Amino acid sequence: MIPFSILDLAPIIEGADARQAFHNSLDLAQHAERWGYRRYWLAEHHNMTGIASAATAVVIGHIANGTSTIRVGSGGIMLPNHSPLVIAEQFGTLAAMYPGRIDLGLGRAPGTDMRTARALRRDPVSNANNFPQDVLELRALFAPVQANQTVQAVPGAGLEVPLWILGSSLFGAQLAAALGLPFAFASHFAPDALMQALEVYRADFQSSAQLSEPYTIAGVGLFAADTDRKAQRIFTSAQQQFTNLHRGLPGPVQPPIEDMDSYWSPHEKAGVDRMLRYALVGSPETVREKLKLFVEQTKVDELMLTGQIYDHQARLRAYEIAADLQSSLKG
Repeated sequence: MIPFSILDLAPIIEGADARQAFHNSLDLAQHAERWGYRRYWLAEHHNMTGIASAATAVVIGHIANGTSTIRVGSGGIMLPNHSPLVIAEQFGTLAAMYPGRIDLGLGRAPGTDMRTARALRRDPVSNANNFPQDVLELRALFAPVQANQTVQAVPGAGLEVPLWILGSSLFGAQLAAALGLPFAFASHFAPDALMQALEVYRADFQSSAQLSEPYTIAGVGLFAADTDRKAQRIFTSAQQQFTNLHRGLPGPVQPPIEDMDSYWSPHEKAGVDRMLRYALVGSPETVREKLKLFVEQTKVDELMLTGQIYDHQARLRAYEIAADLQSSLKG
């Protein structure tokens, strides 16, 4: 079976707060572990009032502490916001606490707007350009300590925390291939270069100590429900959220609505539809067919499912439906 995993943005829903978001995320992770999901990743975003996972390593620790077998990690840490040493120490600490369960996915984008990126005390332009060198530095900090090495990650050195490159363009694919790292593509919101990026990554892949053959993950939105009508309705929360991002008005996840045409303009609809074109929206039967087609087209090794769903019980049900469908797919 092709493995299924979850990308969680710890959504803050309208009328609730971050504390409730963390409670819901842990509940989902515990269910996901029982349902057989392989990994549970959290994403770094800043100045987003609908996303509670800004302190990503802290939330990863919360999830890892409340689970026992599922891998937990970042999808991803936005490395231009941080020094490699700080990330090595954070994830070295997590790996020491939860050995064999921590993943470190790395992204080049800031995960926010430019003004907020500057408030993070980093230069977003120059640090993004330094991303390949920072990844190499981070990998070295997780390697066994060398003779005369003056700077060490404590904890972290020698723990060989698995690194992943995340991307939505050919740059990430080329870097992951050159470094021999697994590659996760953000097709759940930036689908345009998916097929080309996968092709480049597989063609250019160079084996490494971490990985001998190419390994790919693709992100897809998940909005499954017992009927197509119910699924389309819960999907409107994500459609509203992406419309608001287009308008420069990010906010909490809003309740579903009956009529999106009264909410967005035709231009906004076209943009959101393009971004979410790989979203799995529908009943179990509908989602099964969409999953099969996506896997056949991409030939990815793993699927990363993500869904900004307002009602927590509906969110649980969506991931339960997907878990039940997993046996019908072959990698």
